Amino acid sequence: MKINVWNTILQLSKERRVEPAVIINAIKESLRVASAKYFVKNEKVDVFFQPEKGELRVYAAKKVVAEEPPADPSSEISLNEARQTDPFVKAGDTLELDLPAETLGRISAQAAKQVIFQKVRDAEQEKIYEDYAARTGEIVNGIVRRAETAGFILESNQTEIILPLRDVLANEKLQRGDRIKAVISQVQMGSRGVQIFASRTSPRFLAKLLELEIPEIANGIITIKDIVRQPSERAKVAVYAQDRDVDPVGACIGPRGSRILAISKELQGEKIDVVLWSPNPASYAKSALSPAKVNRIVLESQENKTLQALVTPDQLPLAIGKKGINVKLASKLVGWKIGIKEMES
Repeated sequence: MKINVWNTILQLSKERRVEPAVIINAIKESLRVASAKYFVKNEKVDVFFQPEKGELRVYAAKKVVAEEPPADPSSEISLNEARQTDPFVKAGDTLELDLPAETLGRISAQAAKQVIFQKVRDAEQEKIYEDYAARTGEIVNGIVRRAETAGFILESNQTEIILPLRDVLANEKLQRGDRIKAVISQVQMGSRGVQIFASRTSPRFLAKLLELEIPEIANGIITIKDIVRQPSERAKVAVYAQDRDVDPVGACIGPRGSRILAISKELQGEKIDVVLWSPNPASYAKSALSPAKVNRIVLESQENKTLQALVTPDQLPLAIGKKGINVKLASKLVGWKIGIKEMES
């Protein structure tokens, strides 16, 4: 049977961003499904389809047998019945029974469309999953398309990305049409297809922003050792440079704080403390309590991992921070419980 669908396949391939072979296989599968109502003996249906040449054939191959009726009607046909199709056929031959052109033309278009659509959609979803699963941890630029009960839907390269409410900064009011950055946090394939989740509150998002803004981090001169965040309020970033001639903290902050301010602006004013990492817990804790100036760190218990920071009265509020956030983040960053003790100025 001659059909002219090659241009349609090429157009659909371009629109759906899938290979023509995927669509061709989907059409073949749809024809197998639709032809089942005509091949009623559970035959194995073969489809010969070369759309670039306009050729289509649907048929079932059966062995001709002398028995009447045949032992396996799905793969065998009796000699008497076979000779109704080919008068010269003999027992032992293989007879190919074609679906007549007029019957093939009457196959339900709707059934075929449904299978084709599902196969193409599955291929699209698989491609999206492979693309985005490999990009977990990367930053995407998206446009806010709509708000839902659980969060916001972003669009990036014609793909929907879910930004859950828990991953939205507390003090930002997103509106339809807003352009924002977020980090891909998770990619799932489920019954509803691919679901891509993004975050603006994760430490990974801050790490990627630092990498984008600070070339020394991007090229490995400066290493981010750890990040802790209280999203929308404060974050602490521990950095380290192998080269002693490099000031990792100064490089991250930038001239007049330009680099770190740009990142803080993206995070809606979240304060970011860049501190020097150290393998020594006391030195690390002293740096981690920034912006407070700590006079001395006392090791209280190695076993319980507790430290005591001694500060002057004027530095006490800075060391503790609003609602205790500064000392909490410092403790989390260092991995030791840090107590704050006032000393005489």
